Amino acid sequence: MCSDGDAHYIFRLETPATVRRRREIYAAAQARAAATGDRYRLTDEERAELPDADFSEPHDLVNQPIPMVPVAQLYRRDVSDFVGPDGADLLQVLWCPLDHPDEGYNPRVRLYWRRSSDVTQPLRTVPEPPVVSDAYLPTPCVVHPERIREYQYGGLLPEELGTQITAWEDDADDDDETGDGRSYQLDLSLAPGWKVGGFANWSLTDPQPMDCVECGTAMTLLFTADSSEWHGTGGSWRPVQDQTEASPNPTDVTIGRGYALYVFRCPASFDHPPATAMQ
Repeated sequence: MCSDGDAHYIFRLETPATVRRRREIYAAAQARAAATGDRYRLTDEERAELPDADFSEPHDLVNQPIPMVPVAQLYRRDVSDFVGPDGADLLQVLWCPLDHPDEGYNPRVRLYWRRSSDVTQPLRTVPEPPVVSDAYLPTPCVVHPERIREYQYGGLLPEELGTQITAWEDDADDDDETGDGRSYQLDLSLAPGWKVGGFANWSLTDPQPMDCVECGTAMTLLFTADSSEWHGTGGSWRPVQDQTEASPNPTDVTIGRGYALYVFRCPASFDHPPATAMQ
């Protein structure tokens, strides 16, 4: 539970049921347009069911404990680079579905490492918060992990190596008649989308230190929640098996104005709190 009450930053509050119904309405309209070839449009009945753009539930609803929302559940058997305490084979990521000013106006993230064998009576119904920000209510998805190799953010590489990469990119621009070229940052080093491990992309603010508040140790990237699985037309990262009309955001999560939320852990102790950064 989150008990921050009116310390949350509140812009627009909706019930989870309202958010899900709006998504259903939009999805139905998109499916009709795809099936008929007609332009996307809502029916009068659908439009009447949607709340006004400035609608918000009463703000005092946040003054009660807010159940945290399940974000990801990852098993050691599925994630080759799984990290956790000895004996733990399950990582559960939860967050408060409202903005926290003290967390950079992001959802507050909590991590739980567990032994799956200890979970003998799982809840059949997930406790729902009375109100949410629609950007932080994930649409349930099945995860199919794919292992890839990432390389450090360009601004953190040794200067000599950065110079070599720039020359490599320039050579590609000269050889490519389409003008698309190739980019270390976009095509090679940092995969967009939800991921475990890897490196953070600091292109929004430039690199900033992520040190543990408990012991000062430099933290490492544990988990990324992203607003999109690929950017633009997808480039080298879009899965080849996805259909042309596939959504780049199957979770319906939006971080800021379409950014990613990076969750860092302290390598000194799993008991130390995580840290987050929006980029």
